[in-house]
Amino acid sequence: MPFPEKFIDELVDRNDIVDVVSGYVRLSKRSGANQFGLCPFHSEKTPSFSVNQEKQIYHCFGCGKGGSVINFIMEIENLGYRDAVAFLARRAGMAMPQEQEDAESRKRARMLALNKDAARFFYEQLSTPGGSRARDYMARRRISPATAKNFGLGFAPDTWDSLEKAMRQKGYSDFELADAGLVRRGKNGGFYDTFRDRLMFPVIDVRGSVIGFSGRILGDGEPKYMNSPETLVFNKSRNLFALNLAKKSKSGYILLSEGNIDVVSLHQAGFDSAVASLGTSLTPEQARLLSRYTDQVIIAYDNDGAGIKASQRAIGILEKLDVKVKVLRLEGAKDPDEFIKARGPEAFRKLLEGSESQADYRLRNVTGKYDLTQDEQKVEFLKEASDLVARLPGAVERQVYAMRVAAMAGVPNDVVADEVERRRKRLVRSAVRAEAREQERPERQSQPNERELRYDDPVSARAEEGVIRLLSLDPELGKQPGMPPPEDFSSEALGHIYAVLLERIRRHLSVSSANLGEELSAPEMSLLVRIQQAPVSLQQGRRALEDYINCIREHKEQRDQKNAPLDLLALAERQREKGKRYTENG
Repeated sequence: MPFPEKFIDELVDRNDIVDVVSGYVRLSKRSGANQFGLCPFHSEKTPSFSVNQEKQIYHCFGCGKGGSVINFIMEIENLGYRDAVAFLARRAGMAMPQEQEDAESRKRARMLALNKDAARFFYEQLSTPGGSRARDYMARRRISPATAKNFGLGFAPDTWDSLEKAMRQKGYSDFELADAGLVRRGKNGGFYDTFRDRLMFPVIDVRGSVIGFSGRILGDGEPKYMNSPETLVFNKSRNLFALNLAKKSKSGYILLSEGNIDVVSLHQAGFDSAVASLGTSLTPEQARLLSRYTDQVIIAYDNDGAGIKASQRAIGILEKLDVKVKVLRLEGAKDPDEFIKARGPEAFRKLLEGSESQADYRLRNVTGKYDLTQDEQKVEFLKEASDLVARLPGAVERQVYAMRVAAMAGVPNDVVADEVERRRKRLVRSAVRAEAREQERPERQSQPNERELRYDDPVSARAEEGVIRLLSLDPELGKQPGMPPPEDFSSEALGHIYAVLLERIRRHLSVSSANLGEELSAPEMSLLVRIQQAPVSLQQGRRALEDYINCIREHKEQRDQKNAPLDLLALAERQREKGKRYTENG
């Protein structure tokens, strides 16, 4: 059952899209009625994400995503339509309409309740006699009871079905436990606990909901850390451990570490902005999540080969966003936890204050690869270092680092500066040519930005877009006789958008983006917003509509003829007539 239109209209009025988006994206640049910022849905350095307060829509000219404030919350918070509406209703202090929730919303709420009860079970087990192994481990790692309580740490008993039995007593089924990743199906058809004999870390999202778990093994064995599988509420590539706590920090930066124990130890030592990725290297989604809460990230990964490699990868991802990146140089310890235990919080704080910029860090790693007393290696160093400097965004920054490279190699400054400039120009030319080739491809120009959608008949599709654009701006045009059926559209997506618009117009319902959110998919909504963004005059609206409809019908006839089955008898008759005319004229 759809939400009442009056409720959606009030919801949008009380959740101004600029206010809502500003909680996730820094909007600064203005162009007419639009405000621009860096897109939170893809990596970019030049703002192409626009928000129109007058129309209450957003649109990214880079990745093509767009829609109303409801669609924005759906995308940014990974929620379904109804959950996004509920999110905005809570934000505005509005009561939800008294109606039955849909199946997905009920399942999501049920899974979150189950995770919360499971987290409480693990926490309670920590204080039982069986939890002594976990308490001993925490004592060895110097994790205080207060810190354990703050993070909700717990213990998964070394049994096959303790959690399953406890949750079944609360009314949850084995199938619900399996969907949440808390139990697994055995070979004999039964179920057993996923987490056993592990120190449990509940993963809590920024809204305070327990969405999953990470368990560290207490003895020997692999994997050292086990995370919940992907579920309806948990996606490890889109969440970060302890971000729910770190987002409240007043430090001005986010401290990115590798493991959960590092995060716990850092928070206990007073560094309350620490977070960690969940068993994976930093992902673009996690980086964009970080950029919502800070403009500076300090990487504090382990001081080993894997940590250095992970740092390089994280720098590459974060530098694509409007985020300042520094790297902690750990010496005398393999990770932050070990450093703090050996030298104390104040020493670590001084280490943070002296953390390197990402350029310094990369240059140091390049320098370590070469023996600069050997001419051949010096040449290779200058090539790689010049390429690194050429990729730095600022001219002053490139000049400073070019001078440093020159001093390190013992060559004149202008030699390195000239090489950097040559490489910079080559990189820019290459990027411009690649972009031009991509934009000039006929199939690119005739296709929508939404990757999931493709036009088989681009000429007809442009006319179909024109019809949709006119109906969006002047719904009265859709009430006149002779409107083509949606089946005449060449694009299935455009046909569906048109059908939704036409049906709502005929039922005298609103065709605003917010009211269409439940009936259109995310790619369809993005496509609709892009169509609506194109300039159009309604002075000749009816004439334009007729022209578009005629084009659609002509192309429909052409497709029908092309796809019609071959009539051999008719073909033979045409050939005979053609031969007869040839003989008569010959």
